[in-house]
Amino acid sequence: MSATPDKTDLLNCVEHWERYTPEAVYLTQPYPGGKVVDYTWREVADQARRMASHLLTLNLPKGSCIALLGRNSAHWIMADLAILMAGHVTVPLYPTLNAETAKYIMEHSEARLLFLGKMDGKGADTWNDLQHGLPKDVPMIGLPLSPRKDIPMWEDLVKRQPPLPQIVRRGVDDLATIVYTSGSTGQPKGVMHSFRSMTAGLKGAAQLWDLGPEERMLSYLPLAHVAERAAVECSSIFFGFRIYFSQGLETFQQDLKRARPTLFFSVPRLWTKFYLAINEKLPPKKQKLLFSLPLISRAVKKKILQEMGLDHVKFALTGAAPLPPDIVAWYRNLGLELLEVYGMSENFGNSHACRPGEVRVGYVGSPSPGTEQRIAENGELLVKSPSQMLGYYKLPEKTAEEMTADGFFKTGDRGEIDEKGRLRITGRVKELFKTSKGKYIAPVPIENKLNHPKIEVSCVTGPTQPQPFVLLMPSLDAQKELRDGGAARDTLTREFSALLDEVNATLEDHEKLDYAVVVKEQWTMENGFLTPTMKIKRNVIEERYLPQAEQWKQKNSKVVWE
Repeated sequence: MSATPDKTDLLNCVEHWERYTPEAVYLTQPYPGGKVVDYTWREVADQARRMASHLLTLNLPKGSCIALLGRNSAHWIMADLAILMAGHVTVPLYPTLNAETAKYIMEHSEARLLFLGKMDGKGADTWNDLQHGLPKDVPMIGLPLSPRKDIPMWEDLVKRQPPLPQIVRRGVDDLATIVYTSGSTGQPKGVMHSFRSMTAGLKGAAQLWDLGPEERMLSYLPLAHVAERAAVECSSIFFGFRIYFSQGLETFQQDLKRARPTLFFSVPRLWTKFYLAINEKLPPKKQKLLFSLPLISRAVKKKILQEMGLDHVKFALTGAAPLPPDIVAWYRNLGLELLEVYGMSENFGNSHACRPGEVRVGYVGSPSPGTEQRIAENGELLVKSPSQMLGYYKLPEKTAEEMTADGFFKTGDRGEIDEKGRLRITGRVKELFKTSKGKYIAPVPIENKLNHPKIEVSCVTGPTQPQPFVLLMPSLDAQKELRDGGAARDTLTREFSALLDEVNATLEDHEKLDYAVVVKEQWTMENGFLTPTMKIKRNVIEERYLPQAEQWKQKNSKVVWE
């Protein structure tokens, strides 16, 4: 093997780092009680090879589906590698699934085995429900942080087996993983990816950004989603850099400061929360004044990035949903190289990315190397990516339906392309709704304007109503204030009313929001209102709230409390 890895296959990359940088730390895992363990490339490869040896003793048919359930951890990645090394197919499951969906995925994929990992924190309650959806006849292996200790455990199994000397080789176009979509509508679809499609986007990233083994990332978004799998797991294996794991939301800021990431990927909801938290501590008017003072500006901006734990970041990425342009501009003004990226499960997150020096705020960038784009007659974005899926598992008709005759994938997003080929997403084709006046409303651009420190997330809706309205979910801080008394409600009513006036002043008459409804219930991944990347499940929210629209309208109030 040469000193330069063959990067058409993630397993080749693992073998490269195992051989050439065996003592470099790859994974840093915190454990309960403050214990932190570093795993080198040698140790990661050794444990994965030993587990692969065990899997081969089970005599499963070659290419069997093996499920992987749990929150992010070092052994999640080791289990993924072991499955691939043994010639099988990884089927990741979200730790926030309900029992019904877990049962469907296990049965649909015909999984022969389940690796069960970390399910603590908020996932503990979910586990109590989810475990009832797991087939009783499917054997399990427990990872070190598994909630079950009455099943064969990883540590015991790897002690008994010698490391697999020669991994099971497959072709680069063979099936490596099936990623089940989060199922925002109906049952989730199994997106099939090959070894080639899992690395094609990383070859493109190597052309866009100068990345190497010295990088550091924090892993905290679900590894079962292609965004985290591509940006963190696959990138680290491809480029050979180090991953730190977060213990949970409670320790997130400490975890960030411990990792001091040089690369950081997050989703719009979290970028917005960071932004609003800073604005609470340092109001925008004061920021504007301080940023205008040349000698002070640089120190203040550096202090803000230090406070967020992002002062070492070379490239920060945002994706999975639109981030309001003014928030992107705010981060970039701080000196953070925040780049929007765009992709989907069907192309392993590899479609578009902003290039340093070519950023146009509000645009998700240009097609990644090897990707083609065009806009269909109905305004829908069509893409052909080198990371394109093999298809939907057991759904050839659905696969054909989502592709054009010449091999472009129908993204479901509406887009516009500027003179330099940069793409702006203008909404979802299917998210457009019509009011009773016959006017079409695109909700996402309006939602992007509804920024307030006490609003966690919003949903603009109103099909069959004369005017659209918006559902507002208060932030946790706002909910605490509301529990303290009526004065907080009065204050928020005035502030939300003023926000509505401010946003409506920027909208066309048919888009103006009639009123805002402040909802009682928290929208979470666990109760099915949010996807694993914290996007709203619009259909679930509308099914829950639209029946009350007439009743709310009759109140003739600008802000309605549910």
